[in-house]
Amino acid sequence: MKDVLEELAAARRAMGTGRVPAGDAYTIELRRRYDAQVDDVWDAITSPERLGRWLKPVTGDLRPGGKFELDGGEHGEILRCEPPRLLKVSWLYGPDADAWPGTSEVQVRLAPDPTGGTEFELIHAAYVDEPLFPTYGPGAGGVGWDLALLALAGLLAGGETVGHEVAQKSPEGREFIRRSAAAWGEAHLAAGGEPGHVAAAVEATTTFYAP
Repeated sequence: MKDVLEELAAARRAMGTGRVPAGDAYTIELRRRYDAQVDDVWDAITSPERLGRWLKPVTGDLRPGGKFELDGGEHGEILRCEPPRLLKVSWLYGPDADAWPGTSEVQVRLAPDPTGGTEFELIHAAYVDEPLFPTYGPGAGGVGWDLALLALAGLLAGGETVGHEVAQKSPEGREFIRRSAAAWGEAHLAAGGEPGHVAAAVEATTTFYAP
């Protein structure tokens, strides 16, 4: 349990603003350090075999301009790929998502640190009219990314990865989800969120991920 919560504490979370092709966006931002070299982290986020071990199985044309699809239904286009430092993709989910292109993008930046590790930054920008936000706030995507980066940490450390389904059923995983939702609530407050809305969003997010 201690290791899992240490991984949660390793990340710095923020909510901000940005732009996507559809217009103004809000952002969920995760920054942390991995004790692995940049080339290893880059391989873990771009190799189909390794992606399937910490995120979800992926298929498609994994080159700039190519389209991809994850086993969970998330899909999009590879917008930028600059090994081993920058990956940017459009990120759509759901059967009606293709009717609203340009509404969601994910960008990952990697940078080596002086100790041989990697500084990792993930920014997910979503159109401000994205329908899940009023109910769940930044935790709608933030908790999912926290779970994914927990699994990535396990992969990079050479250990076992923990999928969403396993985490949602274990007491440790449910506590991780509860604390992740609360952490995104704090980021929401820091960005100017109304306290009543933030509290309701944290509760809704916790119930969604750990019913």
